[in-house]
Amino acid sequence: MKRIFLFLATNLAVVVVLGVVASLLGVNRYLTANGLNLGMLLGFAFVIGFGGAIISLLLSKPLAKWTSGVQVITGDEGPDQRWIVETVRRFADKAGIGMPEVGVFQGEPNAFATGAFKNSALVAVSTGLLQGMTREEVEAVIGHEVAHIANGDMVTMTLIQGVMNTFVVFASRVIGYVVDGWLSRGEQRNGPGIGYFITTIVLDIVFGFLAAIIVAWFSRQREFRADRGSAQLMGNRQPMIHALARLGGMVPGELPRGLQSMGITSGVGKLFSTHPPIEERIAALQNAG
Repeated sequence: MKRIFLFLATNLAVVVVLGVVASLLGVNRYLTANGLNLGMLLGFAFVIGFGGAIISLLLSKPLAKWTSGVQVITGDEGPDQRWIVETVRRFADKAGIGMPEVGVFQGEPNAFATGAFKNSALVAVSTGLLQGMTREEVEAVIGHEVAHIANGDMVTMTLIQGVMNTFVVFASRVIGYVVDGWLSRGEQRNGPGIGYFITTIVLDIVFGFLAAIIVAWFSRQREFRADRGSAQLMGNRQPMIHALARLGGMVPGELPRGLQSMGITSGVGKLFSTHPPIEERIAALQNAG
């Protein structure tokens, strides 16, 4: 709950900063003169940027179960399931978080953690991962996912995405009004013209791509941290190094779009990849103090 509060406070702070900067630069006076209410725009940017991100976060766990076909296990199903559940429990206790739900889903090697709150998250591993790795390597991957939860990475990524969304919505519409005002100077009309709508659509796309690059960069840094977290939970960095090396020779399973940043590997092209290359992750672990 504390992280959700900080999430809301940060997004509100972003809106306040945007308003202050617009006032200092005189943008608010220009926009008002051209028929745009800055307060309403800030409110709109906040609702779009924050609202979509927080709804996605709150629905992340049930949507993950549904879209990935996760079967929640308790350990009573058999010895293999018991071992998975007890491994998650051991790492959760060591990390100081509540016991996550544990699940298994059908597919090629992959795993993910999701959920809005540290103490009620979900850790899921694929059948391909369980079949293609040794138990020690699977433990390392599970430790990686538990580290994501302990680090609050789900909320952090949602926060960053929300902030980026707010900037994209605000900036594209401000520039759209400026361009439209320049194109229609001397004309008498009510409301924005075609220049505003075209500019806004184009800039939503352009700024959206730039925002995606920034979010992906943060996600890659988070992966390095979770790798180190797994090594700490295991008490040894070698199992995570071995697990990463094993993954380097596998074809990872595809996750639904909303879960890709929480999987063990994903992304097309380095700028947009949510995970660093396997060799970089191995080198970072080997060089960690």
